[in-house]
Parts: sequence; C-alpha cells; structure tokens
Amino acid sequence: MNNKLKYILGCIISVPLLPLLYFQGKNIRKKVPKLPEAKEPKGLVNGNFNTTLNILCIGESTIAGVGVDFHKNGFTGALANVVSKKLKNNINWRVYARSGYTVKQVCNKIIPKIEESTTDIIVIGMGGNDAFTLNSPKKWIADIKTLVELLQNKFTETSIFFTNMPPIKEFPAFTKTIKFVIGNLVEILGNELHRFTKNKKNVFYYKEVITLKNWSKKHHLPNNNSKIYFSDGVHPSKLTYHIWGEEMANFITHKLSSKT
Repeated sequence: MNNKLKYILGCIISVPLLPLLYFQGKNIRKKVPKLPEAKEPKGLVNGNFNTTLNILCIGESTIAGVGVDFHKNGFTGALANVVSKKLKNNINWRVYARSGYTVKQVCNKIIPKIEESTTDIIVIGMGGNDAFTLNSPKKWIADIKTLVELLQNKFTETSIFFTNMPPIKEFPAFTKTIKFVIGNLVEILGNELHRFTKNKKNVFYYKEVITLKNWSKKHHLPNNNSKIYFSDGVHPSKLTYHIWGEEMANFITHKLSSKT
C-alpha cells in the first residue's frame, strides 16, 4: 500500500477519533511536566587531533535537548563525541532548535538566524510536531524540500543528515488512540522523507524505526522498563540521547566513509 493511500485511509479512520484526541491531548499536557530546553548550545570535542570538523544540529524539542540539563549531555553532545572518535577529528558543534517547531517554522524562524557561513555536517531532527499538527505528507515534503533548498543555498557542498523519526508509538505518556493516529502518521511522513532523500545528492535519511525492544536487546538494557528511556514520558532521557546520538553518528560516519 502506498503512502498516499495509507494517509487517506488513516484520515477516514481517524476523523471520528478527533474529539477524543483533543481531550486526551489536553489531559496529557496537564500531566506531563513542562521541561526546559538544554543550556549551552555550542561546544567543542577536543580529541587532540590535527583537524577540526564543524557540525550544525537543527530541529525540534529533541534537538533542543528537552529532558537534559546541557546540550553536551544530550543528542548533539553524544553525536559529536562518537563522530570525533570515528573520524579522528576535533568537533565544533552548535545547536539551532526550538521546542514545538514544525519544519515550516524552522525554515522561517531558525534558518535565517544561522550565523555560520560554512560547516561540514548538518544534522536535522524533525517530524514530531508535524505529525501532531496533522500535517499532510504532501505539505510535509514541500516544507522539507524548502528546508533542504535553504540549507543547500547557504552551505553548497555540505552533507545533510535527517535523523530517524520520533518513536511516538513507544511514548509511555500517550494513549493508545494517540499512538495509533499520530504514530501511524509519523511513520508515513518518514516513508515520504525516505522517498524524497533516496536519490538526492548529499542528503541522507536514517530510516530505521526506533523500538525500545530492539534498543534494549542491542544495548543490553531491561526491555520491560520504558521509563529509563524518557525524561517525562515524551522526551528522551540522558540515556536515550546517548544511544540515539551514538547510532546517528555511526550512520553519518558510514555514509561519509563510503563517499570517499
């Protein structure tokens, strides 16, 4: 079944559930604590190497580090540490992200604020907010296309890496209805992103679907305790940021190595 048909069927099934989704969403917002974004969005991994690479991380709340105190303890810090070791480079990193932003908002409000004129690697983490605003696959890809074009105009030869989509079906704070409707939509958006990036030069998408069962098995963690993966039932914990950053770094370094 193609993504367009999946989306249409999903809409048909979901429309009667919208009032329930609204009230459940309001209830979850009351219960889930509002956590701040991480502090210190700039950093350096000094591995005492002769060369230095620059990484920009762009995105929504997970890239903004909601759930940890400092960015060095979040996704970008973990990513930079592993990339530094694997590519034998010091890493200058910087985060441009805002909790609650969709791709369109990132294009309009974040990209114009990027101060750097050059960078070596761009990492983008999006999808959750576009799914929660019930963005259609067509609109999502149009916004993604705009985002890529803005970045490629600014950083002509830089490789762009999209992280895997947020595992909404795994979030313990969410009801079965929300996991079904939003979880399925985020997977459709991920499939569209994969199709868009597949033949795009210098643009890559890490399409692996995150499941806590697989992560627990792979990293030898208890798979019956989803709480260790989340700070508030929605956003990652320090452990999750570490694992996610490491896996994304492995994907990036593999792609960069295969290019040379």
